Amino acid sequence: MTTEKNLVRSITVDIAAPAELVWSILVDLPSYPAWNPYTVKVESTLRLNEPVNLYLPNPASPGELLHVVEYLADFEPHRLLAWEMHASASNPDAARREQLIERVGPTSCCYHTTDQFLGPTAETVMANHGRWVKQGFDAVALAVKARAESLYTSAS
Repeated sequence: MTTEKNLVRSITVDIAAPAELVWSILVDLPSYPAWNPYTVKVESTLRLNEPVNLYLPNPASPGELLHVVEYLADFEPHRLLAWEMHASASNPDAARREQLIERVGPTSCCYHTTDQFLGPTAETVMANHGRWVKQGFDAVALAVKARAESLYTSAS
């Protein structure tokens, strides 16, 4: 359940490739460094409720990576991949990221991603990081589009 408050939403891209191909790109975690400018490395079993280790370029220290641990929350092939950060005693931040694929036709789909900041720090996180997250998510949307269309064209 998302609300507009403290929600970051990427641009929606139309992709001239099947939803299945876009899905295969999203779950091919070892290949993220080759195409993903925002989440440059991901480690996970892709099993529900298990950790997802995310590595993002640190905007405050270029050349360094931020390591964030979230948990796989939803895994609906060809449609939805979501992970969540849960608040803890040492870190009150919480969020839910959803990557959504909408099938348009047999060889076309749309993609976008959202991050809903949650918990007592949601407004602060949104104020401090919302713009950076939005820029990163827009870059991912464009990158997944480019990768999917390139792979689909070369396979055709």
